[in-house]
Parts: sequence; C-alpha cells; structure tokens
Amino acid sequence: MSTKIIIHSFILFLICIAKTNAQEVLSIEDALKIALENNYEIRIATNDLKVDQTNNAIGNAGMLPTLTANVVDNNNIQNLSQIRLDGTENSLNNAKNNSLTYGASLSWTIFDGMSMFARRDQLHELEKLGESELKLSILTKISDVYTTYYDLVQQQQQLSALDSTLVISEQRVALAENRFSIGKASKLEVLNAQVDLNTDKVNLLKQKELFSNTKILLNQLLARSTKIDFKVNTIFKVDTDLQLDELNASAQKQNPQLEAQIINKRVAELQLKQAKATRYPTIRVSTGYNFTETESSLGFVTQSSSRGLNYGFTASLNLFDGFRQHRNEKIAHLAIENAKLLIDQQNLSIETELATAYQTYLTNLELIELEKNNETIAKQNLAITLDKFHIGTITTLEFRTAQLNYVNATVRYTNAQFQAKISEIGLKELAGKLDY
Repeated sequence: MSTKIIIHSFILFLICIAKTNAQEVLSIEDALKIALENNYEIRIATNDLKVDQTNNAIGNAGMLPTLTANVVDNNNIQNLSQIRLDGTENSLNNAKNNSLTYGASLSWTIFDGMSMFARRDQLHELEKLGESELKLSILTKISDVYTTYYDLVQQQQQLSALDSTLVISEQRVALAENRFSIGKASKLEVLNAQVDLNTDKVNLLKQKELFSNTKILLNQLLARSTKIDFKVNTIFKVDTDLQLDELNASAQKQNPQLEAQIINKRVAELQLKQAKATRYPTIRVSTGYNFTETESSLGFVTQSSSRGLNYGFTASLNLFDGFRQHRNEKIAHLAIENAKLLIDQQNLSIETELATAYQTYLTNLELIELEKNNETIAKQNLAITLDKFHIGTITTLEFRTAQLNYVNATVRYTNAQFQAKISEIGLKELAGKLDY
C-alpha cells in the first residue's frame, strides 16, 4: 500500500471524525466574555465594589445632621399621701399619673477637628481599593481562562497527532497480517504491530480523558454547565514583541496588587488625620420641637401641657484620656511605616517575578523554533521510513522508533507553544495589561 493511499485514508478518517463530532467552536474571545459575565469570583468582587461605592457617602462620613422623632409615654398608678405647708393632709389610693412627650430633634456636628473630612477621603480611597481588588479578581480569573483554553488547544493538537499515528499503526497491522499470510513475515511481527496499536489506543484514550476533564474545568471557570461540549481553535498566537522595560513601567502604573498597597498607605495616612483630630474640640448644635402633656390625680396641678422650640450647642475637648490619644497616633504612624515597607516589598516582588518570567518567555520563544524544526524533520523521517517499511527495507523496530519520534516531536512542539503562551499571559498579568 502506497504512502498516498495511507494519507488519503487518514484524511477521510479525520473528515468522518469532524462530521460525527460536530460541536460548538469556542473562541478565546467568547470564553473571556462568558467568564466576565458569569464567573462567581468576579461577580462577588463586583458586589463588594458596590458595597464600597454605597459606603462612600458624606452621610457615612458624619457630615450630615441627624433628625430623630421621639415619643415618650409614662404611666403609673400609686397610693399617694401629701402634707401641705398649712398642715392639711391629702391622700389618694390608686392615683393615676400620666406624662406624654413627643416631638422631633435635630443634632449636627459642625466641627470635629476635620475628622469627618478625613473620613470622607478615606471612604473614597476604600472605594478605589475595591476597584483594585475587582481588577485583581478579573485579571486572576481571566488568566485562568487563558491558561485553560490554550491548554485545550495544546491537547487538541496532540489528539490530532495521536489520531494520525493510530491510523498508521492500523495500516501497519494490516500490512503485517498480509505479509504473514503470504509467508514474508513472522507471527512475531504481527504481534508486535498489534501491541504497538493497542499502546497507541491507550495513549489516545488517556489523552481524550484529559481533554474532556480540562473542558469540564473550563466550563467551571465560565460558570456554565459542565456538560456543554465544545471545541477550541487549534492555532497558538504568541506575542513575540514583549519588552521587559515596558512591562516594568506598566506594572508600576497598573499592577492591582501594587495599586492596593499604595491605596492602603493613603488609608493609613487618613487614619492618622482622624487620630489627630481628637486633639481639637468637638462642637455640636441641636434643636427640636416638643409637645408635652401631663395628668396627675393629686397635687396642685392636675393637668398641664406645653409645646415649643428648644435649641443650643455643646462643645467638648479631650483634656486627658489615659494617653489613649498618644497611643492611637503612634499606632497610626507605625501603620504608615508598614504601608511604605509593603509598597517597597511589592515593587521588588514584581520586578523579580517579571525578570524571571521574562527570561523564561525568551527561552520558550527559542524552543518554539527548535521544536518546530524537530517536528518538520520527524515528519519527513516518518514519511521516508514509511515508504521503506512498505518495501521491507527496514525493521519494524526502526519504523516504530520513527513513528514515536514524530509523535514526541509534535507533543514537544505544541507544549513549547503552550509554555510560551503561558509565559506571555503571566507577564501581561503582572504588568496589569492582560486583555479581556
């Protein structure tokens, strides 16, 4: 059987597979879109940000007055006895006394050492911190989607290679059986061919299992039914133009973890302002309008009522609080110092990760070219070996070696592309510029 016949058989085999397994082709763009809409971690982080946005209000900072409505109703029944100045004595059992007060009061802190303004700024920074945490959650999950998706691309390419070698192994068994039937080959050659065919079937089955499990994992990341079946595109697009200096510059501006540390430092500084504010007096104004009605069964006044406006102000100044003021300010200063140290630590960590990841990225780019050449050579070697095997000029061991070399070269080439893509994704994630 000629090489052309085998190639045509292989093409027909792949066409049959394509027809019988028609599935949705999920692009990376569609996967990212679905993840942004559905992923649970992203949705939770989005709700957390909404909480921070809701809290960022002047009322929550204590800058608005409070208005309160009050109703107080007191009733009692007593046995009373009174002796007046003129010596007369009055007494009454089960005497009822009622008092009803209702109205509205307003209180407003108009000065607290500027603490309310520091609190307002702090709420604004906490909202920005929530935005940074949402960005981190999105980058992390989008990176997971990218990684899992291109892992499937790699596996799908490897499945194709294993499919092709399985077709060749089946042809090898058929050829061995034909040669054995006409006395040109031993039974051992047929058995070896069948063993190798079974080995290829096992490898293909395991690869299909891994492929199916990885699809389930991607569906989980997309927060959709794990039963949804799909295919992925089989082309790797690796960005080969990344520059370390540009990545470092981008990370200084966009890395969400670094952003969070910078915001935490601002929050600590505002906390110090609030601590220092207690050194100043607190001034509150208040006003209200109340209605009061009282009834008494015994006494000079048995019934009275009043209504009217009241207003005033209170001022308080902390003179001594057991050195609590001093402790709070000292703790706030230490918090600021720690925040500065964490920024420096995060900067160093990002620079280190970028430097090592970039070196890995460059190595992986070189490996792509090397493994691509290896696959081309292995493919040519397999074609030549296959022709020689048909005319019986090489042994089955030599043919099997060429066959395995082609499969291994294909696997290494797809893995090199995958590792380069992973390096690219990791670098862009660190730089805070991962597309989504």
